[in-house]
Amino acid sequence: MKLMFENIKIALQSVNSNLLRTVLTIFIIAIGITALVGILTAIDSVKYSINDNFTSMGANTFNIRNKGMKLRAGKRGTKPKRFPSIKYADAVKFKEGFNSTANTSVSTFATSVATIKYESKKTDPNINITGTDENYLLTSGYKIAEGRNFSIDEINYGRHVIIIGEEVKNIVFGLNNAIGEVIAVGSNKYKVIGILEKKGSSMGFGGDKNCLIPIINSRQYFSYPNQSYTISCLADGPEELDSKIGEAISAMRVVRGLKPIEEDNFEIIRSDNLAQMLIDNIKYVTIAATLIGIITLFGAAIGLMNIMLVSVTERTKEIGTRKALGATAAIIRNQFLIEAVVICQLGGIAGIILGVAVGNITSVFTGGSFIIPWLWILSGVVLCILVGLVSGIFPAAKAAKLDPIEALRYE
Repeated sequence: MKLMFENIKIALQSVNSNLLRTVLTIFIIAIGITALVGILTAIDSVKYSINDNFTSMGANTFNIRNKGMKLRAGKRGTKPKRFPSIKYADAVKFKEGFNSTANTSVSTFATSVATIKYESKKTDPNINITGTDENYLLTSGYKIAEGRNFSIDEINYGRHVIIIGEEVKNIVFGLNNAIGEVIAVGSNKYKVIGILEKKGSSMGFGGDKNCLIPIINSRQYFSYPNQSYTISCLADGPEELDSKIGEAISAMRVVRGLKPIEEDNFEIIRSDNLAQMLIDNIKYVTIAATLIGIITLFGAAIGLMNIMLVSVTERTKEIGTRKALGATAAIIRNQFLIEAVVICQLGGIAGIILGVAVGNITSVFTGGSFIIPWLWILSGVVLCILVGLVSGIFPAAKAAKLDPIEALRYE
């Protein structure tokens, strides 16, 4: 151990004696580690943000909805197989039986071309109206910014009350208070009881243009042929999601009166599917970032090897003196190996600090959150040790093989 510290001390003295050359090498290594740690830190931050956002939006939920048309081959060619829509009675029956094991809500799409009017102000005809029950906010991930949720009485009797999105509120009310005011949705009047918390838009869909009305009211004023209802279930946590889906499938098959040999005429949509798809796509970015960092480090390793070879040549006489005083080939080899590792670690430390900073700054601009990537920090340290050993092994072997007499005569 004492010899190890002595070699580290000699390595630091060598760094100081060739400061400019060594600093440039450290800088190259730092760039490689910064690229590697920085991009991977940003990616991890974005992954964490995606999971966190989808959790707040109902990542522990799944929806049961009508199954779309399915093509099937017959004797006369391919025919579409149509599945029956989920009727309101089916949805309510399922909710009554399943609500004790998981929070369950029933909702239906009313229209996406509604116009909201208040006095002389009105929106464009692009407002989404959804008929919901008292549990919809919980299972959908929406939150109330102002006002309140629907009461059981308002749901059961289809009262003319409405919860509006933030964008709708800004258009028709501006900075004025909206709670308690009466607005027109088409030819019907509704009292505003709540305003949804801002969600923003995603992939062209305006999350703040949604308005919610009691589901019975929606059935009365916005019904249409073959209207289907969506059932949303919220599990207590991600670990229970799969088991709850299995229970829901069994319960829904009973509600739909399906025989054991019959296929499901409904489908389960997990709300974390999109999050997983995004994370899976990010894997390719992670691979590309890792390759970029490794290529940069490979260039730094070649530069470090060159520096160490020059150092061996410049210190030939010093090596001869050490051997003449009793230093073995192993001691000389270890000295140069440790020197290469020390230079790499200095570059690695600088690169890790810069990488964590750059990664988190980047993640802030992409909506991520601050994280300390201990895995990538540890990986950076280990990688620098490996790069130092690989870069230093040939120069160290060359130094260890020097003949002490020839080395002492070197000018």
